[in-house]
Amino acid sequence: MNKLSDGLRALYAGDNLLRITRVRYIPRWMVLFFDLGFVFFSVLISYYFLLKLNVKLNYQNLLPVKILIVLAVNVVFMFIFRTYAGIIRHSTFFDFFKILLSSGSSLIALIVLNYFFYLVRGKPLFLYPNIFLFFFVSVSFLFFFRMATKRFFNVLVDFSRAPSTLNIAVVGVEDVSVALARAIMHNPNYPYRLGGFVTNRTDSKRAVLLGHNIYSKKHFFSSPKILRDFDAVLLIKEIMSKKELEEWMNLSLDSGLKVLKAPTIGKMRDQDLVGGIRNLQIEDLLNRRPIKIENVEVKKRHFEKNVLITGGAGSIGSEIVRQVAEFNPTNIVILDQAESPLYDLELELLEKFPAQNFKFILADISNSYRLEKIFEEYSFSMVYHAAAYKHVPLIEENPHEAVFVNILGTKNVALLSKKYKVNRFVMVSTDKAVNPTNVMGASKRAAELFVQSLQNTEGNVTKFITTRFGNVLGSNGSVIPHFKKQILKGGPVTITHPDIIRYFMTIPEACELVLQAGTMGDGGEIYVFDMGDPVKIVDLARRMIKLSGYIPDEDIKITFIGLRPGEKLYEELISDNSTTVPTHTEKIMISKDYCEDFKMVDEHFVKLIRSAMKKDKNEVVGLLKSLVPEYISNNSEFEHLDKKKETNINPAAS
Repeated sequence: MNKLSDGLRALYAGDNLLRITRVRYIPRWMVLFFDLGFVFFSVLISYYFLLKLNVKLNYQNLLPVKILIVLAVNVVFMFIFRTYAGIIRHSTFFDFFKILLSSGSSLIALIVLNYFFYLVRGKPLFLYPNIFLFFFVSVSFLFFFRMATKRFFNVLVDFSRAPSTLNIAVVGVEDVSVALARAIMHNPNYPYRLGGFVTNRTDSKRAVLLGHNIYSKKHFFSSPKILRDFDAVLLIKEIMSKKELEEWMNLSLDSGLKVLKAPTIGKMRDQDLVGGIRNLQIEDLLNRRPIKIENVEVKKRHFEKNVLITGGAGSIGSEIVRQVAEFNPTNIVILDQAESPLYDLELELLEKFPAQNFKFILADISNSYRLEKIFEEYSFSMVYHAAAYKHVPLIEENPHEAVFVNILGTKNVALLSKKYKVNRFVMVSTDKAVNPTNVMGASKRAAELFVQSLQNTEGNVTKFITTRFGNVLGSNGSVIPHFKKQILKGGPVTITHPDIIRYFMTIPEACELVLQAGTMGDGGEIYVFDMGDPVKIVDLARRMIKLSGYIPDEDIKITFIGLRPGEKLYEELISDNSTTVPTHTEKIMISKDYCEDFKMVDEHFVKLIRSAMKKDKNEVVGLLKSLVPEYISNNSEFEHLDKKKETNINPAAS
C-alpha cells in the first residue's frame, strides 16, 4: 500500500511539474512587480555599502523621497523600453540589451536631475558613487532574475520529460543547429533531450553552448564513456554534402546510436521544429541536389490550359498532377482505372487545391470509344501519358495484358491526341525499354516506337515527346517499401542477386524533369534523365537494416533468391546503337534512337492486339521480338523463341 501511495505521489508531483512547464509566460504585471522590487533592493544595497564605508550621505532626512524618485525614474524607462514584455523563460541577449538601455537611461536621468538639484541647492541630491553603484547592482539583479527563471524552467522541462526520452547530440554549432537545440530544450512534450553538440571543428573542446558541452567528432565517437550518455545523433541534411551525411550516419550506426534528421530548413519557418524530427531514411541518402526547373516556360505551357494525365492515380501520375496544379491550369483531367487510389487522390487534391478545377475519370485506356468522349469534351493542350503496367514478373506471366495497356492503350491516347490537335503529348517510359529482357520493357519500347513514328505522319501538328528514366524512390512496386515491410517483420530481406544494381531518383525530381522535357524540342525526341550513380541493391538493404537499428546478417538476415523472370542485373538508359545529345537542361539528354516507319509499326500493333485477344503467350512475345529486335529474353520461359529466331536467321547453326 505504501509503494502504491508513493507511486501516486510521484505521479502527482510529475503532473504538477508538467503543468508548470506548460505555463506559457509569467504575467507582465508580475514581471514589472519583481523588477521594481529588485530596483528597490538595489537602492538599499548601494546605500548599505556606502554606510559601511563611512561615507557621509547628503539629505539623509529625504531618504524615502530619494528612493521614490529612483523608483519613479526606473518605472518610466521600463515602460518606454518594455523590459517587462519579454517571455522570461525565453530570454535572449536582446532582453539584456533592453535592460541596459532602460537602466542606462535611468542613470543618465538621475545624473541630470542631480546636476539641476546641485545648481538650485548648491549640493547634489545623490552622491555620484551612489548612483553608479546602484546602476551596476540593479542591472546585475535584473539580468540574474531572467537567467535564473530561464534555467529554472529548463530544469523543470528536463525533469518532466518521459523516461523514454532520447538524449540527443546535435551535429554542428551553426545558427540552424543552435535553433534546433533551443527548440528541443523548450519542448518537453516530445521525446528528445539535448545532451550536447558534435562538430568537425577541433577548437571547441572546452567551449559550452546553451549550457552543454561541444565535442569534436573524433573525441565523441572514440570515447565509450561519452557514447553511453547519448541515444541518438541529430543531422541537418540541408547543410551537409551527401558524403558528409553518409560519414556521420556510418559513424553513428557503428557506435550504436540512432540517426535522426531535422526538418528541412524551409519547413523550420513554417512549423514546429521538434515535431518535424524524424528517423533518417534511406531516401535521404539517395537524394541528389535539387534540380533547377525553368518554371516560366513550364507555367506558360499549363497556365489556363486543359491538361490530361493518364494513370493519374499512380505514384508518377499523381505527382505530375500535384506539380501541374501549381501552374493554375483551367482543368486537370485525371484518368485511371484503379478506383480506390483515384478516390484517395480526389480527397487529397480537393483539400490541397480547393480553387483548382479537377475532373476524376474512371476509365480504361484500351477502350478508345470511352477515351474519345473525353477528348471531345475537353480541348486538351497537354497530355501526360503515365498509365502503364510495369511489374516485370506479373507481365512476364501475362504478356497479353501488356499489349492491351502498354501498347493498345498508348496507341489510343496518342492517336486521339493527334486527331484532336493536342499541343504536346508526353509519354512516361522506362529504362527497361532499353535492350529489353522482359515483356514489360519490350512493350514499353514498342510504345516508344509508335509515339516516335507518329510524329512524322501526314497532318500531324502534335509534338510527341518520350521521357525515359529508371527506378523512382517510393513508387508502387519499388524495392524500398518492400524492404521496409520485410525489416518490420524481422526479416529476412530478400534480394534477387548479390550483384544487382539499379539507378534511383525521387518521384518529385522525376516528375519535374518530365514537365521540363515536355516543354522542349520539336517532337519525336526521346529524353533520358541523368540518374546519378547506380546503387548496389545489397548495399542499399544493409543500410536500411542499420538505419532501422538492427545488425545485418545477425538481427536481420539477407537472402538471395535468384533473378526473377525477365529481370537483368543492371539497367541502361540508352541502347548500344544509340547516342545522346546534351540539352540546355543539365540533367536531360536526347537519345538518338532509330525511328521506324509508322505504317510498319501500326501493322505490328494490329497483329499484336489480335494475338493478345487470343491470349496466345508465345505468339504475342514472338511478335514483340519481331518489332523490337533487341529484345532478348533473360531467365524467362520465352528464351526458346530467341533460339528459334537464331535458327531461322542462320540455318547452318542447326
